[in-house]
Amino acid sequence: MFHKFSLKCKEKFKKENLHHVAIIMDGNRRWAKKKGIMCFLGHKEGFKALKKAVKFAIMNNIEILTLYAFSSENRNRPVLEVNALMELFLFALNNEINNLQRYNIQLKIIGDITYFNNNLQKKIIQVEKITLKNSGLILNIAANYGGRWDIIQSVKKIIEKVQKGILKVEQIKESTLSKHLSTSHLSPVDLVIRTGGEKRISNFLLWQIAYSEFYFTDVLWPDFNQYIFQNAIDFFISRERRFGGSKK
Repeated sequence: MFHKFSLKCKEKFKKENLHHVAIIMDGNRRWAKKKGIMCFLGHKEGFKALKKAVKFAIMNNIEILTLYAFSSENRNRPVLEVNALMELFLFALNNEINNLQRYNIQLKIIGDITYFNNNLQKKIIQVEKITLKNSGLILNIAANYGGRWDIIQSVKKIIEKVQKGILKVEQIKESTLSKHLSTSHLSPVDLVIRTGGEKRISNFLLWQIAYSEFYFTDVLWPDFNQYIFQNAIDFFISRERRFGGSKK
């Protein structure tokens, strides 16, 4: 049944030009609170939901999946929680490398990784290098990421090129800024999904989602599954994308 379902999805995705899905994975702590358990256990369950989302993307021919795992603002959370998240991040990198290779996934961490300790930074660089030539799903994990940070660091790179005479001010266009973002290797985001019931962007991919479709669900991230993902896809397919223009 799931095999037939995935084939059906592949036809739809190809027809509707759905290439890049981004997800704001919200609700781990609230899920844990409802269960009366430690918030870290909510994050562990959230990691299981992440794996389900990746599996769905692979089975249904989605080319790029970008997941908002840890925002720059999340650093303001309690120290114990942040440390636990970093340990979970390192655990995932150590234990999922075989699956990344098995399923031909290219992993990319977008965000300011200098915030992380040396062990985590080294592991990120190592896994990115190992999976660099994989030609299947491009999986981006936004960690210590902020949309404003992304735009600022892009502007700084452009200014540096102008100062060195590599680039002229009059040559700067929208595409110039896009090429210097952490997502310069990606196509624009087609669909943004946010779980947890909130209806805001939370400083995620501010430049890249200018013409994305948005799907909000009250489902908390640990309860996210292929059926909810499919609901988001059905919503995307129902939309008429005009990109600021008018219907022909």
